[in-house]
Amino acid sequence: METYITDSLTAGIIRPSSSPVGAGFFFVAKKDKSLRPCIDYRGLNQITTRNKYPLPLINSAFESLPGATIYTKLDLRNAYHLVRIREGDEWKTAFITPLGHFEYLVMPFGLTNAPAVFQALVNDVLRDFLNRFVFVCIDDIVIYSSNLQEHCHHVRQVLQRLLENQLFIK
Repeated sequence: METYITDSLTAGIIRPSSSPVGAGFFFVAKKDKSLRPCIDYRGLNQITTRNKYPLPLINSAFESLPGATIYTKLDLRNAYHLVRIREGDEWKTAFITPLGHFEYLVMPFGLTNAPAVFQALVNDVLRDFLNRFVFVCIDDIVIYSSNLQEHCHHVRQVLQRLLENQLFIK
């Protein structure tokens, strides 16, 4: 926990907080045995106005794929941390640990609107590629093409667009 807090403070992901609220903080093991920080935002999520931006249905991805024979899947790195919390709203993300009271400056995992906000961001960045050769599901991007030459071109286009928008892959 100390390493996470220290690294997050140094990276500008969190800052000390004097918020009147504070959610519980804990870690959950991921498949690769590393730990994912989690904050219990149930109270905040219950009073949050839902963002109605539609999340894709995985089945809809298959409708875009007829004729595709080559696929590349990209996973965006630190996806939610790429979205800044609106100035003045940081206090709402406060959490409490034995090391102190902190709040996020970027969108943390666990907020009810985080998936919709991030989906909208990536869709906006890749808008002119969607349903032509790209399918996006939150932080996963599938690039599909009918031949290798076309696929290399598509992958380069997507990587260039991500770089231009400071979105990075794992």
